[in-house]
Amino acid sequence: MCTSGSSDLATSSSRRFTQNIPLQRAFLLLIGLVFGFIATRWMYSSDCSGNSDEVIKAKAAASARLRFGDREPTIFSKIVDKSLPADIIHEDDLCLAFRDVNPQAPKHFLVIPKVGIPGISQVDDSDNELLGHMMNVARKTAVKEGLDNGYRVVINDGPDGAQSVYHLHIHVMGGRQMGWPPG
Repeated sequence: MCTSGSSDLATSSSRRFTQNIPLQRAFLLLIGLVFGFIATRWMYSSDCSGNSDEVIKAKAAASARLRFGDREPTIFSKIVDKSLPADIIHEDDLCLAFRDVNPQAPKHFLVIPKVGIPGISQVDDSDNELLGHMMNVARKTAVKEGLDNGYRVVINDGPDGAQSVYHLHIHVMGGRQMGWPPG
């Protein structure tokens, strides 16, 4: 519901953002991109514009292009947009988890953000909530997959990290004793 002058929002930290409305909207749009569509829905519902989910998704995609540039679609972005099939075991507004097609352990799945962040080295402080959410999804999915004795969580980054798909992804592997050192 649209109200003006809500006392709940009249904190000193929110007042400093209301001094520059265009800057606030740009900041919230970037947060919405990274944190999923929850923040952008809040932003647009707070000004009663009535934008649909498709409009919000389009604005988030435009922000992703501004942040990371126009990139060729990856195998993971094709899984996100459902143009490539996958054995999806979890999906929400921010990320999805699916079984690895080349498993390195009896249980091996990936957790990826729906936003096409190329790798962990491209994230910044605004991605903290998304990264925490992805780790929590990894944990919950590991429990669902019966990995009660433990599992390994791996993020490969860049050529030296053996990253083969430039879309941030978390590997979760378990179901056997892992060796050490891993690489």
